[in-house]
Amino acid sequence: MCRLLAYQGIPQSLDRLIAKPKHSLIVQSYQPREMTAGVINADGFGIGWYDRDRTQQTAPFIYKHTQPIWADTNLPEISRYVETGCMLSYVRSATPGQGVGMSNCQPFRDGKLLFIHNGFIDNFRGGLYKQIRDKLDHHIYQSIDGTTDSEHIFALFSNLLHTHPELSLEAALQRTLQILRDLVEAERTTISANIVISDGDRLIASRFAHRATVPSLYWIKDSIDYPDSVILASEPIFADNWQTCPMQSIITVSNNLQIDILPI
Repeated sequence: MCRLLAYQGIPQSLDRLIAKPKHSLIVQSYQPREMTAGVINADGFGIGWYDRDRTQQTAPFIYKHTQPIWADTNLPEISRYVETGCMLSYVRSATPGQGVGMSNCQPFRDGKLLFIHNGFIDNFRGGLYKQIRDKLDHHIYQSIDGTTDSEHIFALFSNLLHTHPELSLEAALQRTLQILRDLVEAERTTISANIVISDGDRLIASRFAHRATVPSLYWIKDSIDYPDSVILASEPIFADNWQTCPMQSIITVSNNLQIDILPI
């Protein structure tokens, strides 16, 4: 069970977002408070961000590693230098049977899209692995580098967008989760899928599970220390008036920071 953090707002340094808060993502890697499975998040980490001037940015940047986030000596240097108004990050606790490797580290990227996932599909390799792959067009199928349920969920989402370009990100995510719910029900297994997706202008997130415990997810807008911004997090990263994202819902943060919540 991983921990997620996403930011949209006025440009901030990565360091101020992932390291400075009292209960930062780095702290959550070794001392999480609300995980439903696992103890620590030491199986890699990743950060994806968009350029300060997002109108000039064609593809987001990614920095990731298989070592624990607290052990990466390069990250403090990079994170103090880089500033962004839109960022997705995570620390990983690998699901048993899903290997630790760079290809399994998030975020995943497709063009301008970034994707992170906290959760799991139970018995993925013995169950939904083939069913998901059977639904993919050839070029999406070939784009999968790793072995995780997370990347296959992203492939299913990307496949919907490529085959149905009229879909909004929200609609594609909702349809993805509905497909997964049907597959899980038929296979009589379980899924949890807290997901955050961005195209550089918006954040689209879900708090979702079927036949499983729903992982924690919170949001806060215009906090005292981070005005003109919205933060999504698996666990509050500082003390303030955090709101719990409703279970079985999709949360949208627009480019003007309007928040909309819809049931799945």
